[in-house]
Amino acid sequence: VQLQASGGGLVQAGGSLRLSCAASGRTLSIDVVGWFRQAPGKEREFVAAIGWNTYRTLYADSVKGRFTISRDNAKNTVYLQMNSLKPEDTAVYYCARGGSTWPTQDAADFPFWGQGTQVTVSS
Repeated sequence: VQLQASGGGLVQAGGSLRLSCAASGRTLSIDVVGWFRQAPGKEREFVAAIGWNTYRTLYADSVKGRFTISRDNAKNTVYLQMNSLKPEDTAVYYCARGGSTWPTQDAADFPFWGQGTQVTVSS
C-alpha cells in the first residue's frame, strides 16, 4: 500500500485547509490511517486517525473541535479538514498506515508512512 499526502500550503491564522491522503495498492489490507505532524525541532506528534473499515475516529486533544478526519470509500482517500488554524499548527503533516492496534496515538503503531506535506499558518 502506498500513501500520497497532498493539500498543504500557506494560510492565515483562523483559516482552513484540507489535506488528502490517497491510498493505492492493496487497500483491503488497511486497518487504520493516521495523520501525524512534525514541527521544526520538535518530536513527531499524533493528530488524528480513522479506522479504515470501522470509520472510528481518534483525535489529539490539541486539535479536537477544529480538525475532522474522514474517509471517501470510492476514492480510497482519507481527508483531514483543518479549521480555525493556529500558528502552532505549522508543521509537516504525514499520513501513515497503522495496524490492528486501536486506539493508539503511538507512531510506532503506524509502520508505513507517506511523504509529508507542509502546512504553514501565519499570524
